[in-house]
Amino acid sequence: MQIPRYNLAFFFLLVIDFFLLLFVSDSFSISYKESLIYFEQNNLLSLLTHFFTSVFGQNDIALRLPFVLFYIGSVFILYLLTDDYFKKQSDRFASIIIFMLLPGVNSAALLVNPAILVIFFTLLYLYLRKITQKEHYWLLFLCLFIDNSFAIMYLALFFYSLRKRNNTLLIISLLLFGISMQIYGFDSGGRPKGYFLDTFGIYASIFSPIIFFYFFYAMYRIAIKGEKDLFWYISFTALVFSLLFSLRQKIYIEDFAPFIVISIPLMVKLFMHSFRIRLPQFRKKHYAFAVFSLSILIVNFIIFIANKPLYLVLDRPQKHFANKYHIAKELASELKQKNINEILCKNNKLQERLRFYNITRGKDFYLTDYKNKEYENISIYYYDKKIKDFYIVKLNKESGKVLQN
Repeated sequence: MQIPRYNLAFFFLLVIDFFLLLFVSDSFSISYKESLIYFEQNNLLSLLTHFFTSVFGQNDIALRLPFVLFYIGSVFILYLLTDDYFKKQSDRFASIIIFMLLPGVNSAALLVNPAILVIFFTLLYLYLRKITQKEHYWLLFLCLFIDNSFAIMYLALFFYSLRKRNNTLLIISLLLFGISMQIYGFDSGGRPKGYFLDTFGIYASIFSPIIFFYFFYAMYRIAIKGEKDLFWYISFTALVFSLLFSLRQKIYIEDFAPFIVISIPLMVKLFMHSFRIRLPQFRKKHYAFAVFSLSILIVNFIIFIANKPLYLVLDRPQKHFANKYHIAKELASELKQKNINEILCKNNKLQERLRFYNITRGKDFYLTDYKNKEYENISIYYYDKKIKDFYIVKLNKESGKVLQN
C-alpha cells in the first residue's frame, strides 16, 4: 500500500523537527525558574524531568526531552484531528507546517513549563471526541490535575454546551470550572494596572505579528457570521478572558496561549475559503500575505534553531531572547576543568542553575560577575565573541573570607 505523499512529507518533517529540537535542547542551559521546578517543587513537571534525567542522565537534552515528546505528540494528534477538516490535503499540510513553525509552540516544546502539556491534552480531548462522537469526561477530570489553565477550557465547553444545548456537558464543565477555582484559585490581587497592550505584544511574539492580527480577524469574522466549532469556542474564550483580565493586571500568558495556538486549522480554513472564492486575478493580496507570513515564520524558526550566532550581531548579550537559557552550562564546564566542583556564588540564581550541572554550594571558592583584577577571570565565548565574564577567588575555609595574596 502506497503512503500518500502528504503523509510521507509530514512524517519526514516531523522526524527532522524532532532532531532539530534535540539540537537546540543541547545548546540551552537550565534557567533559574526551571531549576526551581527541578529541585524545589513536587509537581507533574518535576516528576517528568526527574524521571527522564534519571534514565538519560542529568543533562539538558534529558531535561527537555519530555516536552519535546509532548510536542511531537501534539503535532501528530493535530494531523490526525484535521484529516477531514479541510477540502484539500494541501490545506491540512499547510496548517500543520504553520503550527510547527509558530515561535510560541517551539518555545513550549523546549521549556520546562506546562504549556505543551496543555496543548497536548486539549488536542487529545478534541481528537477522542471526534473519533468516538461522545464526550470523554474522564479526560476532562484528569486535566483538572495537570494544570490550572484548563479552567479556560472548562469555560469554553460551558459556552459551547449552552449553544448546543448539551445539559450534561454544561453541568460537568461548570462543576469542573468551580473545582479548578477552588483548588488553584484566581490571582486578582495587586494594584490595578492595565497590561492590555503588553498582552497584545506577547501574543504577537507567540504567533508572529502578522499572523496574530489575522487570528484576531478570524476570531471576529467567525463570531459575526461564521461556523463556530469547538476550535473557535476554546480559542475565542481564551482570547477574550486574557484581554479582559489584562485590563486590570498582568496575566500569566502560559494560562491562555496554549488554547490560542490550536486555532491554526481554523485560520487556515478561513483563509483558503477566502482565497478560493476569488477569481485568480484578485488573489494577489492573498498570495502576498501567505508568502510574507510564511517567510517570517521560517526566518523566526531558523533564528530559534541557530540562536547562538545571534550574539554576533548584538551589541549587548543581555538583549538576546534566550540569554537566560545560556552560559550556565559553559560556566560549569569551565569550573570543572579547573577541578572546582563546589563554589559560592554572589548570584543566588546562578548558584541554583549551576547545581543542575553538579556544581554545588561550597566554601572553597567564590564566584562573582563584578570585575576584580585580583580575582581569576573566566570568560564565556560563543563563536569567538565574549558573552560574559566571571571572576573566582579562593576562600578561607574557616572564615569564608577571601584569602589575601
